[in-house]
Amino acid sequence: MTVAISEHIVSVTSPYQTIDIYQSTELGRMLFLDGHVQLAEFDEHAYHESFAHIPLSGMKNPQSALIVGGGDGALLRELCRHESFTTIHMVEIDEMVVDTCQTHYPELNNGAFQDPRASIFFEDAFAFVKNPPQKYDAIYIDATDVYEEEDGSLSEQLFTESFYQDCAKALTENGICVTQADNPVYCPYSAGPILTQFENAFGKAGFYWCQVPSFGGYSGFVWGSPNHQPAPERKLPANLKLKYLNDLNYALALSPIPFGDLSQ
Repeated sequence: MTVAISEHIVSVTSPYQTIDIYQSTELGRMLFLDGHVQLAEFDEHAYHESFAHIPLSGMKNPQSALIVGGGDGALLRELCRHESFTTIHMVEIDEMVVDTCQTHYPELNNGAFQDPRASIFFEDAFAFVKNPPQKYDAIYIDATDVYEEEDGSLSEQLFTESFYQDCAKALTENGICVTQADNPVYCPYSAGPILTQFENAFGKAGFYWCQVPSFGGYSGFVWGSPNHQPAPERKLPANLKLKYLNDLNYALALSPIPFGDLSQ
């Protein structure tokens, strides 16, 4: 898929990756890391609302959350909508992603980095989760995809059963962990192994998905928990003011995908 670009807003090379922000004519402002699209203004709310809120559906009074990655701040923005959270930690290895998005795309986080409940740790998430400062009701792994044609991916060790087992130890008794799991149409090989690893690490696991045109149509997620699972019907605070995740899209997210087979 290609889109027309009207402006190359910024290009920054950090010690870890190249960060680009473009203005496109069809999808609005877009963020790329090492040439791969991370989000688009047109539909990022579909991805981030589904990522943030579906795992919390039916959870009573979640108070603490950890975001692994997510330096653009959009997932943090969504979690800050929940008044019950008193602590939201983010561990992001690349401070320049946060700085670049804050400077050139500040509406994406909508002031979330200034929320007094939020704390940002610029360090390696793999080590952080092994020795977390506390346990969390929700852990979100918003790491970049591991691409087949690339070796030594920045996020490679975050898609391992060893890391998921550390996440399980960092969860509260009724907590939930969720990871993005790529596009189930073009990359069905991603979600299947993650589901198995999540079942081994957490006890219970499941898959859900949402519609993200800028990702090639779809984005998948895998959740794991010892005791909690997303409610079969949307059970979220009424004051969230969401754009995408209405009752219909919530039901769609938890329905079986109408193509492919994650077990293959």
